[in-house]
This record gives sequence, structure tokens and C-alpha cells, in this order.
Amino acid sequence: MNEKKLLKGNEVIAEAAIQAGCRFYAGYPITPQNEIPEYMSRRMEEVGGIFIQAESELAAINMIFGASAAGVRAMTSSSSPGISLKQEGISFLAGAELPAVIVNMERGGPGLGNISASQADYFQAVKGGGHGDYRLLVYAPFNNQELWDLTMKAFDKADEYRNPSMILADGILGQMMEPLLLTEYKEPGLPTKDWVLDGCKGREPRVVKSLFMGDGELERHNIHLQKKYSLMKEKEVIYDGVFLDDAEIVIVAFGIAARVALSAVQSLRKEGIAVGLFRPVTLFPFPEAQLADLASGINSMLVVELNAGQMVEDVRLAVNGKVAVDFYGRSGGGILTPEEIYDKVVGSRSAQYSK
Repeated sequence: MNEKKLLKGNEVIAEAAIQAGCRFYAGYPITPQNEIPEYMSRRMEEVGGIFIQAESELAAINMIFGASAAGVRAMTSSSSPGISLKQEGISFLAGAELPAVIVNMERGGPGLGNISASQADYFQAVKGGGHGDYRLLVYAPFNNQELWDLTMKAFDKADEYRNPSMILADGILGQMMEPLLLTEYKEPGLPTKDWVLDGCKGREPRVVKSLFMGDGELERHNIHLQKKYSLMKEKEVIYDGVFLDDAEIVIVAFGIAARVALSAVQSLRKEGIAVGLFRPVTLFPFPEAQLADLASGINSMLVVELNAGQMVEDVRLAVNGKVAVDFYGRSGGGILTPEEIYDKVVGSRSAQYSK
């Protein structure tokens, strides 16, 4: 390992999963993530794992439930409407405290939409798209190197917290080819899976469930889950920043939108405009405290997304009125350009100085 390769984003995720010990994959074809099941169908046989093209997205996510309950590192992938179909199963995984990795290569919506890249599944991913009070660990990669690194981390953190984790990317990242360093996977030392259903073998039987019918039992279980999510907020926030030390205006963006925004920031800096970029890498837990601290020393924020305005709500909650938060986005598969963001920043700045 530790070699440089030129790979497509979807292939990066699939190989990273295998290197991290994923030995069960179930999925169903949908553009723009089809290279993941295609790659898995070949490689799983080579590493002694199991690949299943399920009859539907519903079947796939419930197969993941079964594999995870048996102690196997399991993954499924899909794109936006397919992930919508998996929501009940994802809620079951979270309720039963089963680790799994779910990949969403987002496309335009709502409905069947189109196959162009989008970030319109932010709400679904970070707010708990299924029923009940649950959360996923949600990672938003920026490039192929992060697709590699964060996929491995997603498996480790899913096991550590006994909770599903999600790689929330998009059609551009999934289809884009760029070089990356294939680093060797190193298991960080994880808790023993003393809950798996692997046959009693003379021990007391175990139960994996999300149905709690006793008096007050479900509420106690929910309190336990919320404590776990609070621990994630305390320990698992990841973010990145560029040109923040002297920034007067900060662009907040994630994933592919952040790559586009970075080009705009570099152009604006050449013009002498003090702009920085703040990039949440974990969307849950969200870097609330870091954004709140940042807001105290700047003039304004601009949130940039490939949607009609979703993460912007969490940014506004985080800064709590300390600074004006503007939004620029394109929805339905429309792709942002650096020039559009440049013009938005210049226009907003001119309006501020003209007051």
C-alpha cells in the first residue's frame, strides 16, 4: 500500500471499504454511484467477502442490518432517491445500535430528479431522515484523498459508537478522477463486539432489537442514544479552514461546493479582498462552536451550497445573530462556478460599504 493511484471517486470509496475490512456489501444500481457495486462485485470475491445485488433498496438496507448484527463490517451505497427508500432501515440500524456505513452519492431532486450532482440531501442526512430521534455520523469529503481517509474512519467510528455512519458526497466527486495516496489501513483499537449474534455456544443468548415495549423502556433507550450523540458532538467534530486568520468575509461550504468556493477565494485574495473559507468535514456533529467563535471577528458570512439553502440554517443557528449570514446556491442539479461566487462576494461587499 502507500502508493499513489489515479482512481474514480466511486472506486476510491469501494477500495477503501475493502481495505478497512468491509466484507459484506448489498446494494441496488442507481446513477451516479454504480461504479461502487460494480467494483465491489469483483473485489469482494477476491477478498473472501460477500457481494449481493439486492432486489431493491429496501432489501439491501435490511441485509446490512443482518450482516452487522452478525458482527461483519457492512456497507451499502446508493444515490438520493435510493437513500430515501432506505430510511426506515437506517432508523432501525440506529435504534438497534448497529454499525454500518452508508454512502450517498447525491443527485438532483426532489422525486426522481436527474443524475446531475446535488447537495440537497443535507437535511435528510443530518437531521435523521427516518422516524425517531436518531443521528448518523455524517462525513462530507472534499476530494478523493478524503473519500479514502473518511471511508476508513467511517467504519471505525461506526464500530466505536455502535451507530451507522454516512459518507455524503455527490455525483461530481463520485465520477471525478484524481490522484491520491492509498495509505495502509490501521485499526485504531476498538471495543470488542460483545453484542454480536454469533450463536450462543454455551453463553447467555443476546438480543439485537429496536422494539422496546416495557413501561418507560423506550424513553430510557432514547436517553442513552442522546448521550451517545452528545459524546459525538464533544469528540468527533472535524473542520478545515483557509485564509481565516485575517478574513473579513468567510465563505462556508462543504464537499464539492467547497472546492468551487476555494477557487473563488483564491481569485478574491488576488484582488486584495480578505475572504476565507470554512469547511465543515463532519456535518453531524456540526462545528457549531467553531463557527460561533469565528463569527466574533468578521464582518459577514456567505454560505454556498448545491441546494436551495439547507446547511445555511445550521450556520445561522451556530452564529446566533453575531454576524450577517447570506446564502448563494443552485438547486436541481445546477452547478456553481467560481465566477458566480466571486460576483456574489464582490456584490455583497459593495452593498455593505455603500450603506
